[in-house]
Amino acid sequence: MRICVGADHAGFALKEIVRKFLAELGHEVDDLGTHSTDPVDYPAYAEAVVNAVLAGNNERGVLICGSGVGASVAANKIPGARAGLCHDTYSAHQGVEHDHMNVLVLGGRVIGEETARELVRAFVNAQCSQEERHLRRLAEIAAIEKRYCGRSSPPAGKSTGL
Repeated sequence: MRICVGADHAGFALKEIVRKFLAELGHEVDDLGTHSTDPVDYPAYAEAVVNAVLAGNNERGVLICGSGVGASVAANKIPGARAGLCHDTYSAHQGVEHDHMNVLVLGGRVIGEETARELVRAFVNAQCSQEERHLRRLAEIAAIEKRYCGRSSPPAGKSTGL
């Protein structure tokens, strides 16, 4: 499988471990950066990983920032992204199986190396379900994307009221 990895500075160290691990498992890996611990903003790497997957250049992606939350939020702004922040192996494989998750998001300051390896292994070994109930839910998600495509987020510091 061809898998891309991307991270901001807070996820750089874990990205390097994940990149090497994926290669050891026999996967082709595209490293989309960052390539150092120099401070950078995570949205650019979230966009790069998601776009590489959606363009068909990679079958799946792994995205890492400090907590994983910001990268997950940014990635899921792109229609077609199904990025899931996972800290347990059940979610890492079930997200692919039931929700066709195409990007695994990890928190580089939240999980350790061995947990990251377990999550990545579960993610890449999982297969997307073709059960009707899962496909129906994916169609419902696509309909939500279509309804809200083009809307932008509220200005920084403003609450959505939810």
